[in-house]
Amino acid sequence: MTALRDGLPPLPQRMRSLPVDARGYPVPWFVQFIDGQPDFRVADGEKLVRALRGSCCWVCGEPVGKFKTFVIGPMCAVNRTSSEPPCHTDCAVFSATACPFLRLPKAQRRDANIPAGVADPPGEFLTRNPGVTLLWTTLSYTRMKVDGGVLFRLGDPTQVRWYAQARTATRAEILESIDSGMPTLREYADLDGGGAPAQLEKQYNEMLALLPR
Repeated sequence: MTALRDGLPPLPQRMRSLPVDARGYPVPWFVQFIDGQPDFRVADGEKLVRALRGSCCWVCGEPVGKFKTFVIGPMCAVNRTSSEPPCHTDCAVFSATACPFLRLPKAQRRDANIPAGVADPPGEFLTRNPGVTLLWTTLSYTRMKVDGGVLFRLGDPTQVRWYAQARTATRAEILESIDSGMPTLREYADLDGGGAPAQLEKQYNEMLALLPR
């Protein structure tokens, strides 16, 4: 068995049965194996079905209890949606502080050699690295069927935790990430027309109340 790489945060008990890749990273439960190797960019569709039916943690695969934590970016906090099911809080904290893409603001999503047939997540998918990760813990959420799959509408948070570079994010870092992503959301809202722009600004202001002071 491959050993965990040095420098990772403590591995939650529930994640200790996960396989470890050649670099020393634990392979989240949702990851698709292709030709015997994990592709962290691709979610296993069968695992999504199992997560929905059994309320399984997206990271470790065990049932999630009363509190459900979503690993999202700041833009998802504006519209309160996620394309991924929730996790245990400790599994989510490990992801936010250990995953290279979430931990390193300059890390880029690799699109080369994406397996045939793999589609982007449903909803308005932004490929940028936001540099900031939000752990949104809630008691409830609802599912929304959309073209290309399902989205998760997040209930009111019982707790929010902001991370950047494997530590608690500063207010300035969060605002910088938000300000860099809002123009795209505003473009989408303008295209939708009607009351969409006003609704977006309302959601934006509500999200600002969740920032650390």
